[in-house]
Amino acid sequence: MKAYSIDFRQKILDTYHTEAISQKAIANRFSVALSFVQKLLKQYRETKNITPKTDRCGVKGKLNAEQLLILAELVEASDDATLEELRYLLYGKIGFSVSRATIGRMIKLLDITVKKNSLPFRQRHRASSNPAM
Repeated sequence: MKAYSIDFRQKILDTYHTEAISQKAIANRFSVALSFVQKLLKQYRETKNITPKTDRCGVKGKLNAEQLLILAELVEASDDATLEELRYLLYGKIGFSVSRATIGRMIKLLDITVKKNSLPFRQRHRASSNPAM
């Protein structure tokens, strides 16, 4: 969702300071959520600033650029490894553990495909060495 403009925010703030009106009435007048009015007023009280916050919600990435490169190298070297196996390999390289879901998201972020062979290694090896199959 796009942030409200500074002009719009200023109008809400001016209305709050000039009229004897409740925060709920201001929210209704400007067709915004009451929580937005409350957060805007709190932000203004604490910082004297009404600009939209630039740090959007969400958690910062668990792996930095260098660690992403290490993960990419591991995926390339162990293209048949599962996410869990990649997780342990990465732990050995960087010294801390991340979840399987994080490994999956980072691989997707790197735009790497990890196609698994449908046969276990032994069966693949036997099938390739036996020309009759």
